[in-house]
Amino acid sequence: MKLIPGILGMAAVVVASNILVQFLLGQWLTWGAFTYPFAFLITDLTNRFYGAKAARKVVVAGFITGLICSFIGTQIEGEFGPLVTGRVAFASAMAFLLAQMLDVEIFDRLRHGSWWRAPLISSIFGAMLDTFLFFTVAFSAALIWLEPANDVSWAGGMLPLLGYGPEVPLWVSLAVADWGVKIALVVITLIPFRAVLRRARADMV
Repeated sequence: MKLIPGILGMAAVVVASNILVQFLLGQWLTWGAFTYPFAFLITDLTNRFYGAKAARKVVVAGFITGLICSFIGTQIEGEFGPLVTGRVAFASAMAFLLAQMLDVEIFDRLRHGSWWRAPLISSIFGAMLDTFLFFTVAFSAALIWLEPANDVSWAGGMLPLLGYGPEVPLWVSLAVADWGVKIALVVITLIPFRAVLRRARADMV
């Protein structure tokens, strides 16, 4: 029963992110980039209050929710085919699971330091791994063998990084923008993390 809020919160974040990733925000982002980082907040709060084992259970619940969302997405036809391809679904699931589990492990090792140290460092490394795995597996031309029928050549078009830097594949700019938003939100979510800790301590007095 104690994990139900965390499980429901994680499921809500995953569902929202899977829906909002369909909507573009400018050239480099989707709205899903602004909801997904809250998964780290939920994982870290669960870890802080109930330990690493409990946090892993919440992560698995989010992983299963993501699989369901991906399956539904593969059944819905959009303008250019299924909303979610098999390769994107695989990349999303793998990135989520490994990044969140890394977050759990790092947080657990740093839990006895300053209040901000564990959530900040664990979420930064988790966000880095998530971004790297998802965009590389989903769009790198080197991994076309994962789903040969899925044409991702559009993601390999060479463009200036974020419109200004050296020329790189489009998916690299998408990854850098996504990672930047995640890191910014990881820092911002320290505020609710701290607020929840203070509220919990006040309730114990």
